Parts: sequence; structure tokens; C-alpha cells
Amino acid sequence: MPVGAAQPGRGGSTLRIGMVSFINTAPLCEVWRESVHEPAWRVIEAPPRALCQLLAAGDLDLGLVSSQEYAVRPEGYAILADLSLSASGPVGSVFLLSQRPVSELAGETVLLSPQSQTSNSLAAVVCEELLGVRPRFVLPGPGPEPPAAGRVAIGDQALQLAATGAWPHQLDLAEVWRRHTGLPFVFALWVVRRQVWQDRPGEVLAVHRQLGRCAAEGRARLAEIGRKVAPRIPMTPEACQRYLAGIEYDLGPAKIRALERYFAILIGRGEASPRALPLQLIGGQLPVPERAPALPCGLCP
Repeated sequence: MPVGAAQPGRGGSTLRIGMVSFINTAPLCEVWRESVHEPAWRVIEAPPRALCQLLAAGDLDLGLVSSQEYAVRPEGYAILADLSLSASGPVGSVFLLSQRPVSELAGETVLLSPQSQTSNSLAAVVCEELLGVRPRFVLPGPGPEPPAAGRVAIGDQALQLAATGAWPHQLDLAEVWRRHTGLPFVFALWVVRRQVWQDRPGEVLAVHRQLGRCAAEGRARLAEIGRKVAPRIPMTPEACQRYLAGIEYDLGPAKIRALERYFAILIGRGEASPRALPLQLIGGQLPVPERAPALPCGLCP
């Protein structure tokens, strides 16, 4: 849905919910479109970076945003428990694509993705912290792209570029992270602005329950949903189903540990707030309060 004007997320007004517009969220999003028809909930679809910007500006109330967005501004957010966009192995759509092996990219220009925060930071962490290689990462502007030996690509664009054969070296960033840390990688989190949680806890938890239901139902319908969304790339329905099978939507204990490990690295690099740890999660097994209590004041600005 296009982004448009909406009232702030207060009692009795529209609750603005951000969803990623890539096929990696299709199992959840397709079920949501079919079955959730709450008139007070307005879905805004956009790439991850755009959703991060909207949430930070107060133009979204909750949404699926880059994990790094929470780590940079944790004092303004809380994480909806049990939900994520993640992978326990190769993800198949978050690549560092290059003309030469990554070991030969030291000092070479690598273009970052204009669509993602987390994948860009993960590329730097993988290269510099895990592989000991320091390319020159550049975020391209609106003009012509500079010559580059590699690029970070995510989502639908990554699937399309990887299929062209133009990039002989395709480093799956989630796979490298798993190989070096033994942990899955969490690309995106369902995050709510703290003020919205404190003002409208019942409604936030109602959204949370619907998201969990849609994710579970979508995972059970991968073949059907794969056939429906494969033409967007395009790819075969069978390839789309295999790809979607590698995308996960839970936030279990291993993924909590993975987030903590990743955020600790970002904090050490000066790229995240020390307040990002410990994680602040809401929902899950918590009862619905009449009014949510403020989260710990030690985390407030």
C-alpha cells in the first residue's frame, strides 16, 4: 500500500504497521492480506531502510525493521517477542556479490545496498571482523553508480542479480555468519515505538497475535504461496518454495543469543548504542495489561 498521511498512533486512531515489500515476507504477508481486515490497522509496505526511516520519524507505530535500527535507537523502541525475519543457514537473498574472491577485495570499492541497514552492517562485520578483509564500502547516491568490484544486494534484487551470472562470486552473508559463530542471523525484528506500547498495549498485542498466526499459517502453505509470488522475480515455483523454506519468522533462544552477539559486535565498533543490551522484549507469554508499564527507566534517555 502506498505511504500516505495518517493520524499518530493514539487511542482511537489508526495504528500504522510497516511490512517489508519483498517476497521473503510473502508467507506472512499473503495470509495477512487474506485474513486480517481490522479497519483501525493500516499497513504500509516499503523496503527495510524506508521502514526504518518512517519508524524513527514517528510515521510508523510498529513494523518489521532492520535489526540494526533497534540497536541504534533502543531507547525509543521495544521488540515484539517470538517474531523476526531470520535464517539458520544460507538465506539465499543477502549477498556480497563480487567479480573476485572476497579475499582479494581489500581496498576495493564495494557498493552497499540502498535498501537495507542490517545487511550493510553485516557485510562489514563479515568482511572485517570474521574474514579479516577491509574493502572500501560506499553507499551509492542518486546519480550513476561508481565502478565497483562488488556490491551488497538483498531481497528481490539479490535473487535477480544472483540469477544473471554476472557476479561469479556470491557470498551468502548469513551462511558465513553461521559458519564463524555457530548462530543463526536475525535480519529484521518486529519493533514498536515505546510510547505506542505504553498507550495502546492491548492493540499492540492483538497485532502481535495476528502476526504470529499469519507467520505459522504461511509457513504451512509455502508451496501455494511460492507459486503465487514466484513471477515477481521471476523464478520457478519450485525454486521459490525452496527459497522461502530457508526464511524463518521466529525469535527463539538461539536467535536471541545471535542478536546479543551481533549487537555486542556493533557496540564494540561504535555502530550501536550500548543501551541495545539487554534486549527489551514485550509480548510472548506476557498477559495483556490495561496499560503497559514504562520499560526500565535506566534505558530512558
